[in-house]
Amino acid sequence: MTSVELTAGDVARWALHAGLPLPDERRPDVAAVANHIHSVIRTLRELDFGETPPAAAYTVEGVAADAAL
Repeated sequence: MTSVELTAGDVARWALHAGLPLPDERRPDVAAVANHIHSVIRTLRELDFGETPPAAAYTVEGVAADAAL
């Protein structure tokens, strides 16, 4: 994943492309949030889960796998 940060102009262009015109005063805030989300995702992608099974495969000891929650 690239580490290039989105600018307010990038955010405005993507929003317009999605049919969501974005007011000028909101663009820097939206860009900051998008960049933060990208940094969190970048960190999560670097984690090594190794042999960890997916959450759907998790079972609690002593509880039947088909028990209603």
